[in-house]
Amino acid sequence: MEPFHYQDGDLYCEGVPVREIAREFGTPCYVYSYSKIREEYRRFDAAFSSIPRMIAYAVKANSNGAILRILARAGSGADVVSGGEIHRARAAGIPANRIVFAGVGKSHEELRLALDEDILLINVESLGELDYLSQLAHATGKKVRIGVRVNPQITVPTHPYISTGRAEDKFGLAPEQALAAYRRARTDQMILPVGIHMHIGSQISDLSIFRTGAEVLVQIMESLAEEEVKIQYFDLGGGLAVPESGEGQPLPEELAGTVLPALEGFEGTLILEPGREIIAAAGVLLARVLYRKPTAARPFVIIDAGMNDFIRPALYGAEHRILAVQEGEGEETVRVVGPICESADIFATAVTLPPVREGDYIAILHTGAYGASMSSRYNSRPLPAEVLVRAEEAYLIRERETVEDIIDKERIPQFLL
Repeated sequence: MEPFHYQDGDLYCEGVPVREIAREFGTPCYVYSYSKIREEYRRFDAAFSSIPRMIAYAVKANSNGAILRILARAGSGADVVSGGEIHRARAAGIPANRIVFAGVGKSHEELRLALDEDILLINVESLGELDYLSQLAHATGKKVRIGVRVNPQITVPTHPYISTGRAEDKFGLAPEQALAAYRRARTDQMILPVGIHMHIGSQISDLSIFRTGAEVLVQIMESLAEEEVKIQYFDLGGGLAVPESGEGQPLPEELAGTVLPALEGFEGTLILEPGREIIAAAGVLLARVLYRKPTAARPFVIIDAGMNDFIRPALYGAEHRILAVQEGEGEETVRVVGPICESADIFATAVTLPPVREGDYIAILHTGAYGASMSSRYNSRPLPAEVLVRAEEAYLIRERETVEDIIDKERIPQFLL
């Protein structure tokens, strides 16, 4: 049974009616299924069981501490992109030797933290970053394990804001630059160049693109082997598509079948960085209908969740499936919009629902990834609550903010008092 399903006309998450969650914890509210998170992690891990591997969950997808603890207990590592994410991963119990650190703009403070924690790999993305790591390693007397993030310069058919492997993208080093970085690292006794990394984008459904990128990295590894540089960790990154509709999703088993033949003969560990693939379908954004506004075209259904709570439709044009929390007779096609003072604050321009009235609840599906983690306080709206459901119990895992929380860190100069 899917974690979000109808039972006697009510939408449930596992064994809990979603309407009860809305009444107890309020809206807007993110709701996550414990069983779905574990199921998707296990499936991804099992798909690559024929090779030594490490699943490094992409913390940026959803960094809630409870979710990280679920994954830590399942055996997951962490793909982090900031010092804050290192802190979160370690606090959740993820061992330092299962953490990989990427990002084009790692600060000196973040790199020092990574070195102090002795994480598995720092995937460098510029020669300047490599130079600073060398200085830091020599100053502290601590050797540092690195990978080099390679930009394979592949055009990916996805939204341009989530394409990261083209020549014009800021991420990683072009193949020739990557080879130069390895050669520089090889001559530095404090730098251990043991990894190679790519992450070419998100929402990629054409699996052959992963194979093409992997082949670029294999060619670099072959060149390095001739120069006595042995790669122990092959980091494929993430990016497997999870359609917002929930239909037509490529499977991790299909990704494995496409990519693993390119790694035949590789004797190290494969690292994979799924984020959306594990958490997207495990979450919904729960919202309450505030008003209905008839128009000459389709009526507006105005809800209490906005683009500040879930920005993907406004930022990427994402079209997520929307359900009424209570099934009803009849149907109508409506526009679902939020309360934010932006014309982009639209969740659906034409979605068919049972007739919903003021006070009814709706659920926006596949919002477990890049939902809460990208939410903001725009329009001075507090961040939403987050709830985890396990079987027949619902647990608050992030309190709803208050306006007082928003202004708490502000300071008024004396001359304005």
